[in-house]
Amino acid sequence: MTDAAPLRVLHFVSGGFSGATQVAIDLCGPQSGQQTLLVLRRRSMDPAPRMAQLRAQGIDVRVVPRWSHLVTILALHRICRAWQPDVLVAHGFSEHLWGRYAGLLAGVPRLIQVEHNTRERYGWWRLRQSLWLARRTERIIGVSRAVRDALVARGHPPERCTVVLNGIDLDRWTAGLSWEQREDAIVMPARFAGQKDHFTLIRAVARLAARGHAPMVYLAGEGKSAWRKRAEDLVARLGLQERVRFLGHVADLPALLGRVKYCVLSSHYEGLGLGLIEGMASGCCAIGSDVEGIQEVLANGETGFLVPHRDPEALARVLTHLLADDARSARVAAAGQRHVHQTFDRRRMREEYLALFRG
Repeated sequence: MTDAAPLRVLHFVSGGFSGATQVAIDLCGPQSGQQTLLVLRRRSMDPAPRMAQLRAQGIDVRVVPRWSHLVTILALHRICRAWQPDVLVAHGFSEHLWGRYAGLLAGVPRLIQVEHNTRERYGWWRLRQSLWLARRTERIIGVSRAVRDALVARGHPPERCTVVLNGIDLDRWTAGLSWEQREDAIVMPARFAGQKDHFTLIRAVARLAARGHAPMVYLAGEGKSAWRKRAEDLVARLGLQERVRFLGHVADLPALLGRVKYCVLSSHYEGLGLGLIEGMASGCCAIGSDVEGIQEVLANGETGFLVPHRDPEALARVLTHLLADDARSARVAAAGQRHVHQTFDRRRMREEYLALFRG
């Protein structure tokens, strides 16, 4: 591939600005050897402000409708016919189905699927579609070993399934305060959804309060209003309104993570736990559920702490010990930050993807 003819790569992903969306964004924009186009599938939120931010970063971005799968496919098909990508990368469930159908219709030479989670609501019919598309897909990428294993277990061809660990822009996440300047507070950077389990953290905070600890808790993320309402109701029932703050979308999440000491992700499962990685990069001491996806991010007691899934008492015990032993929290936070620098650099992720795109 010559400099005069860069590889044209189209990334198709949900416009919900989840972890999958962020990875697609990180793979777009000005970079040597390729020209990229980001296509978002519209969600309920107005995408215009985020699109303006992306364009200001030099990212070419479009939006297609989502009210019908067929309409999504046809709109993306038109973009493919006009833009003529060499590679179409379809991220996340169920966008990877509709994206690859559009790519097939448009005659895109190479299709790649990226799976971002270990558990998806495939159902019989959508799994059949995914397996049919897999035979027409050059590579199926899992963002962790757990995701790759889940793909193979569902019947996807193992010889086409590979792993590319997610990465983050480390420069964006490493300008936090020194440990001594930080607030004794907890951040959970996660959208409101059934997967994320804010309830375990909230119940753990109630136990902390009963033991005389009163850290502020910041819940940073948007997501589904019904799940947020359930979390707000639980906070009210437990009398934690003064201790738990619902921040919604945080435009400067690195600044928030860079001024607190603890980052918690009490999820039921993850693809890789990007929010926890960002917290560790920012210098937070990380605590996560002992579930697939998070287990690959941190080593218990060394670079962070794993707690039993859906166990608020266990989470409260770990947080109690950490709040009482500031020196240990600082040591583990520093080790976690070093681990993220060594393992989850966006430059490494981009290089691995580009090598796959080039075949």
